[in-house]
Formats: sequence, structure tokens, C-alpha cells
Amino acid sequence: MDALDDRTDEFRFDYRPPAIRYGDGAVDALGEELERHGVTTAFVVAGRTTGREPAVIDPVRDGIAGALGDVFAETTPEKRLATVVAAVERYDELGADGIVALGGGSSLDVAKAVRALAASDDRAGAIETFGATGGLPVPPDLDPLVVVPTTLAGADLSVGAGLTAAAENGVVDRDVAGGLSAPQLIPDAGVYDPAIVATTPTGVLCASAMNGFDKGIESAYARAATPITDGTGARGVRLLQDALPTLRGDDPAYGRALRGTILVQYGTSRPDASTLALIHAFGHGLTAHSSIQQGAAHGVVAPHALEHVFAGTTAGRTLLADALETDPDGVVDAVAAVRDGLGLGAHLRETPDLDEDDLPAVAETTAEDHLIPNVPDGVDVSAAALEDVLWAAW
Repeated sequence: MDALDDRTDEFRFDYRPPAIRYGDGAVDALGEELERHGVTTAFVVAGRTTGREPAVIDPVRDGIAGALGDVFAETTPEKRLATVVAAVERYDELGADGIVALGGGSSLDVAKAVRALAASDDRAGAIETFGATGGLPVPPDLDPLVVVPTTLAGADLSVGAGLTAAAENGVVDRDVAGGLSAPQLIPDAGVYDPAIVATTPTGVLCASAMNGFDKGIESAYARAATPITDGTGARGVRLLQDALPTLRGDDPAYGRALRGTILVQYGTSRPDASTLALIHAFGHGLTAHSSIQQGAAHGVVAPHALEHVFAGTTAGRTLLADALETDPDGVVDAVAAVRDGLGLGAHLRETPDLDEDDLPAVAETTAEDHLIPNVPDGVDVSAAALEDVLWAAW
């Protein structure tokens, strides 16, 4: 047996991917893609900066052409339910019948929530449910969604989204952090244009890239890994290892980085499984207790989390060594080298609003994260063990 063929157990791979359109000038065909899905009035959901930046929004407007209804450039990193409610009101006013999500993870998540709430027969009830449980209900039939990513976080081919609500905004009675998840949330199409990604500021792009890179790393060892995700993830990791360090140079390999990002997230978010695991759980724990950006959090913690994983299991180690063109003992250093090539910080102590006294709470939050069950057998995921990982990253 090939040394890399360690997926000998039975597996189930239930993934319904969107149509994927890639290439320079791909946004020129947005109108064609929307027409394929029966959209006559498209509603663009974007961030406050992205949706007003001519280099980004003008090509998108031109690509949608006569099907453009309006651009709602109001999303923020907090992914507020109040923003979703305002967007749905505008969606109704337009009589829109499809959504274009433009931006990074925040805009993509808000767009999915807009899609769900707009399709609800009982919006007040859906909002009340979110306020009570942190989960926004997702109706079975949704209007089409086309995503146009501007970062490399790899949040686009997903069946879930994060969402928060603040009592001060008047939509709910208490602060809530939650989200929504359903198979039908997967986009109908993804349009990937290197020229659009190139408009994103380098610092933002580099942080998002680490988030995407780690999707490929985790898909190698997560419980839900399959031979299919082995293939796409490993190839994506190889592309990203080459491309990501160039993003800070004179000749950024945007296209190679974007192709790698498509591959590392292919099949990682499925109706019955996810290959996101310990690194992403740490990202959630750190962002819950500080203002650190999730990609930056990944950069600091990924090598230490991987070292902890490999202390308990050999799952995915040979596959990653092959993808990163190193030996199994060199995987952790190779991941750290990508982090360093992106210019990301290497120590948690550099996070301004994170104190040593916060680490136990971060470890507790990480240990309770919904992604922890994806960590393979043999890896200690107790709060005490995870706190040790954080101290190593400190």
C-alpha cells in the first residue's frame, strides 16, 4: 500500500458544490451566471469599504449590468443581525430575487443570513429564535446566491455562517453570538477573479490567507477527512505554500493563491461533516477574548496546535509532509515558514488586549468549541492541555 493511502476505513462524502468560475475578468460574466440561476434583480451585499471602492465595485456593477438592483455596502466584522434586518428590508423594497455576496468572511456570512431571513415566512419568529438559541432558522427554499470573494480566507464554499446580535440595536433582548447552518446555504455559484483579490490591502489579504491555508492543513488530520479532501486539500496546500509568501513582494501570485484557496475549502464544509478542527477552534477562542483577527490568531497558534496534534496521532502527517515537500518531522516548521512569509506575528504576547491571565479562559472557550469533536482520537483536548498550547504560543 502507498504510504500516503491511510484512508482505509469506509467514508461518506456528501458534498454539493456550487458552479465555480475562475479567471482574470471572471466578474465580467456575473450577469451570465445570475441568468443561469434565474435572477433578474440582484442584490449585492458588501462591506462598508469594499462596496464603495471603485476598483472593486465598478467591475462587479459592470458584470451584473442590467440585473443589478442595488448595492448594500453595510456589513461589518461583527456580522450583526441588525445589519441583516436592514438588508432584508431593502431586498423586499427592490423586489430582488437573488444575492451577490462580495467581500471576505463577514460579508459572505451576512449575505447567507440575509438569504435565510428573506425566505422566511415568519421573520419575527426567526429573529426571536435566534435571540433565544443563537441559531437562525434556514427555510428549505432560498433565492440564489453567487459569491465573489475578495480575500483568501476560504469562507465561501460553506454551509454555515456566523452571526451576532447586540441588545443595544433593539432587535433582540440580549447579546447573542451564534449563526446558521444548513445544506441549502451552499452558494449556487462562486466567481473567483484574481484582479478583484488584488484590490485587497496586503495586510488584510495576508491574514485571511493564513485562515485559508489552515483549512488545507486541518483537512489532512480531521476525523471527517476522506481521500477526496486529501487530494484537494494537499494540492491546495502546495499551491498556497508557493504563492502566499509572494503576496508581500513585487510580483504577487494572486491567481495561484486563489486557486489554492478554492481547493483547500472544497468539501471541508458538508451537511454532515466538517474538516475544520483544532486550529480553527483556537481561532474562535482567541477572537472571543481579544480583538485579534482570526487569520492572525491562526498564524500564531497553528504551529503549536499542530505540534500538539502530532504528539497524539500520526493522522495526516505523511500527507502534509508530501504536500509541503518536507519530511514528517518538518511539517510544523514548514507551516511556520508560511506564517513568517506572510509577515504575521509569532507570539500571542504581541496581542495588545490579551493578557496572560486571559489564557485559561481562552483555553476553556476553545475546549468547548463546536469544532473540537473533529479532532482525531489520541489528542488531548482538555482545557488544561489546550492552555499549555497557548502558553507555548505566548
